[in-house]
Amino acid sequence: MNGVAEGLDLSSIRLIGTAVTPAVMVSACGIVATGLDNQIARMTTRMREMLKEGRQLPEGDSRREMLCQEVGILDRRHAILARAITLAYTALLSFVVTSLLYLTKRQLDIPESLPVVSFAVGVCLLGAVALLALASLRLSRLAIKLERDELFGGVRRPPAA
Repeated sequence: MNGVAEGLDLSSIRLIGTAVTPAVMVSACGIVATGLDNQIARMTTRMREMLKEGRQLPEGDSRREMLCQEVGILDRRHAILARAITLAYTALLSFVVTSLLYLTKRQLDIPESLPVVSFAVGVCLLGAVALLALASLRLSRLAIKLERDELFGGVRRPPAA
């Protein structure tokens, strides 16, 4: 071994790794939550615009029916993303708890499995956030299909070259 490796205390390196990893995950959760919040805000604005447009259209207008369908899709997407952002913040809390457990582990005689379980819960919650985001994307495609079908009368147009 070289002189640098001999001078390193591997237990200290492990402690740094176990303390830093949850902190990095807290930052990741914050970034995910910010992205979800931005999507929700854009959806809310778009929904309000569509509702305003729909109110101004006469009864029986075909665009009005299509807007009702799209608002329904946006409402479902909004609900999905609201669940996702709740899970993202819950995951963030789980990673904060993990860090706190590691920091107080020596003083409070915390079982080794407790911070591991807390970290695993956070990871699972982030996985659920990803699944909900995918479900939201699926609904987004459905809304775009409605718009496309209205514009082109249900005929698929090839993409422009």
